[in-house]
Amino acid sequence: MAKKQNLEQSLENALGAGEGVLHLAPVWVPRTFIMPGRRLKLDERDLYVHGLHRGGISERWFASTTKAENGPGTPQDEGLSYVVGTDGEQFLFKDAIASQGAKVIGKKMFDKWGRWPNYAKFFDPSGAIALHLHQREQHAKQVGMEHKPEAYYFPVQMNHATNSFPLSFLGLEPGTTKEDIRRCLEGWHEGDNNILTYSKAYLHKPGTGWTMPAGVLHAPGSMCIFEVLWGSDVFCMMQNVIEGRTNPIEVLNRDVPKNKKKDLDYIVSMIDWNATVNPNFKEDHYLEPIVSTQGDGFTDKWVVYGKLHDQDLFSAKELTVQPGSSAVIKDKGASGVIFIQGRGTIASYQAGAPNHIRYGEVTRDEFFITEEAAKRGVEIRNTGFEPLVMLRYFGPGVSGDMPKVGDYRKYPSG
Repeated sequence: MAKKQNLEQSLENALGAGEGVLHLAPVWVPRTFIMPGRRLKLDERDLYVHGLHRGGISERWFASTTKAENGPGTPQDEGLSYVVGTDGEQFLFKDAIASQGAKVIGKKMFDKWGRWPNYAKFFDPSGAIALHLHQREQHAKQVGMEHKPEAYYFPVQMNHATNSFPLSFLGLEPGTTKEDIRRCLEGWHEGDNNILTYSKAYLHKPGTGWTMPAGVLHAPGSMCIFEVLWGSDVFCMMQNVIEGRTNPIEVLNRDVPKNKKKDLDYIVSMIDWNATVNPNFKEDHYLEPIVSTQGDGFTDKWVVYGKLHDQDLFSAKELTVQPGSSAVIKDKGASGVIFIQGRGTIASYQAGAPNHIRYGEVTRDEFFITEEAAKRGVEIRNTGFEPLVMLRYFGPGVSGDMPKVGDYRKYPSG
């Protein structure tokens, strides 16, 4: 009881001091199958801080209540965000929501989901990654997980270098058959299975993005991506050789039921076939920013928008405030925040994008705007000499007024 009371008091203090905005500490996630792209501003000495056997840090997660699924040896809190309290103490963001969910994420969302059901991250690879999918709900639940639809945005500020392969393979060419993909998987141990011959690559353009439904095969390229996702870490990789590196077959059947791990027909059935071979794939998934609101010295743009399977699962905006200006942003729901350029304030906090971060350091670039604060309005002020740029992402059911995919053609943002 004392521990719960201490948590509640710490949360109350943090909410009061931040005017309904919570300060979050950085969350770093290593991956054994991804080479770090070195654009997360993390010190070079800390890229392999967990040891080579755990892989390099290539991801930073934001406002996360989702545990990273990195196999044996993964710390219990890997992937989970911590709130920074008024005296520097830290407590889990998910515990804060469990304690006072209605106050933090809103009663409607807490009653429906019982947690903050999304997260966002910077995904920072040095090169291409393997063609893979994230399971749909009917397949994910068979391994005790949830589906994982996602969307991408390529921030200009995070892509000073595009690294070795700034293209993404998305979907499969129309005319590809399930038998074609099955044959690729059958040859897993016989050399490159050449599954990419059935896909199509799209050149990345900074300041644009894509939506990616669960069940669709894709392989993001080497640019640093701001990803907004459903709160799950489920996947199935179907490419066995990538840039000369081999993938063990465990990445194919990791999140497959035990009795289906060698069942290639089942694994192929996890592909949402109609969505993956869609002849209008770009038209139905490509995003460009759309201005939401503008004022004296600021512009707020939609950068992730559009429903997936007719559901409002998540969305994101990019706010730019010019030097000497401020903006009061009002939203219908809570949001996770990351600053990517400049210096300024958010509510009562000093904020801004750091140039260099050591592992374990508490930065001033990540925050969470509670629903109450979002509806009341939060002031963002630029106190520096360059634009102050902030990304924020929203959970399900918040952005009913967001544009549809393709609407950028009607309302170009310039």
